Amino acid sequence: MPKPENCLFTKTHEWVFLEGGTATVGVTDHAQREITDIVFVEPPKPGREVKAGEACCVVESVKAAFDIYAPIAGEVTAANEALAKDAAVVNRSPQDEGWLFKLKPANPGEVNKLMDWDSYQAFLQTAEAHAGH
Repeated sequence: MPKPENCLFTKTHEWVFLEGGTATVGVTDHAQREITDIVFVEPPKPGREVKAGEACCVVESVKAAFDIYAPIAGEVTAANEALAKDAAVVNRSPQDEGWLFKLKPANPGEVNKLMDWDSYQAFLQTAEAHAGH
């Protein structure tokens, strides 16, 4: 699976990796640390059309449920079935085995609106600085 440096990121802490017309989506390491002990994942069903920024997946931890948003518009082509048996893999391997779903992008150019690794790291530092006030 992709290294974080090869992914693109949203301000809601999803990562997306484009390869061969498929976009794989997951939550970032930062997000899984915030969510903590993940006990259940409800990914979108294959065939579902999603819009960029649409809540389409739910990740539940022992303390709360969190909406996961589609980073780009497209059709869901796959959900990570392994998460039904072991949702905690998202905590252990958020950028690899813990991917959530795959999309066929409606407009591949839409990824140009997302942050690259360096921009995402700067965003995290800014967000943490504001959280401290």
